[in-house]
Amino acid sequence: MVKNSQANNRIIKILKDGGIGVMPTDTIYGLVGSALSKKTVEKVYKVRRRNPEKPFIILIAIVEDLNLFRIKIDSYSKKLLSRVWPGMVSVILPCPYKNFEYLHRGTSSLAFRLPKNKGLINLLKKTGPLVAPSANPEGLPPVDNIRDAKKYFGKRIDFYVNQGKIKAMPSTLIQIKNKQILILREGAGKLHFEKL
Repeated sequence: MVKNSQANNRIIKILKDGGIGVMPTDTIYGLVGSALSKKTVEKVYKVRRRNPEKPFIILIAIVEDLNLFRIKIDSYSKKLLSRVWPGMVSVILPCPYKNFEYLHRGTSSLAFRLPKNKGLINLLKKTGPLVAPSANPEGLPPVDNIRDAKKYFGKRIDFYVNQGKIKAMPSTLIQIKNKQILILREGAGKLHFEKL
């Protein structure tokens, strides 16, 4: 993600220690923090002024990261995931467990994305899964540059990663229900599962 390995190591340490920051994801700038820390996730909700009933999308490095959230996928879902990942498609999967309520917010499901961007994958392998909502307070437009992100968040977050102006769309969001694919948001990810 960051070309300078010293800066990269600093960001990894901040994220592992529970910090949050703005950085480019595989789609647009995101406000990121560790998905495995309840305290960090609540901090992202607070800083972003996010509706507390709406879950975040979680970025993962490998499909096996789903095991960290006790996600069980059937053969149909596995086949679907192999068609859309890695890529710009976020997939909502069942997660009924009470200990992950701080993530699913009572919805008993979580949205995951396995990105294609190699730098981001390498970062996720070191930090673990990250919540990554778009970098804007709820109801305001997502930023496409770091200057605007700083106007939104100032010193309330721990780092900014500047990758210039990013013109992109959020990820496509889908849900699998009873072997049916529901498209909840059309975005950057293209879907190719006609023959599933």
